[in-house]
Amino acid sequence: MGGRSGRKRLWRFRSNALRRHEDIVEAWIVLAVWAVIAVGGAVAGLVTAGAAGDVLAQQRAERHSTRAVLLADVPGASSAGVTAERIPARVRWTTADGATRTGRTLVDAGQKAGTRVVVWLDGRDALTTQPPGPTEARLEAGLLGGAAALAVAGTVFGAGALARWRLDRRRFDEWGREWDLVGPTWGHKTG
Repeated sequence: MGGRSGRKRLWRFRSNALRRHEDIVEAWIVLAVWAVIAVGGAVAGLVTAGAAGDVLAQQRAERHSTRAVLLADVPGASSAGVTAERIPARVRWTTADGATRTGRTLVDAGQKAGTRVVVWLDGRDALTTQPPGPTEARLEAGLLGGAAALAVAGTVFGAGALARWRLDRRRFDEWGREWDLVGPTWGHKTG
C-alpha cells in the first residue's frame, strides 16, 4: 500500500502520453512552492523571532526605573469622561548625574500631586515605556516569528498560484487553438 500511495502522490512526474510540458512545469512549481514554504517560512520565523528577542533583551538591559513626583492631580478613573486606568500626567525626576527633568508619562488614575510614582528611562535618561519581561518578550518574539513565517508562506503561495494561473491560461489558449483546427472537421455531417 505504501508504494501505491507514493506513486499516487507523485502522479505528476509519471510518464504519460497525454502529459504536456506545462504539466511538468506545474508539478515543479508545486514542489518548489511547498519546499520554500516549509524551509523559507521556518527560516524567516526563526530569524525574526531571534532578532525580536535580541531587541527586547537590549531594551530590558538599557532601560531602568526611577522614582518621579507627580506635578498635578490625576483625575480618577470614575471621573466624567475618563475611562482609562492609566492617564498621561506631568512628572519630575532626577537623573543619575543629578539633573532635574520634567516630562509626560502614563500614571495610574486618581493620584494626587506630590505622589511618588515609578517611571522608566532609556539610556539617555528620557521617559520611555516599561520594557517587556522575559516571558512577555518570548511571547512577543514568538508571535513576530510566526507572523514572518506566515508572511513568507502567503507570499510564496500567492506567487505559486499566480504561476499556475498563467499556466492554466496558456493551456486554455492552446486548447482553443487546437479546437479551431479540429472543430470544423467535426461539423460536417455524413449522410
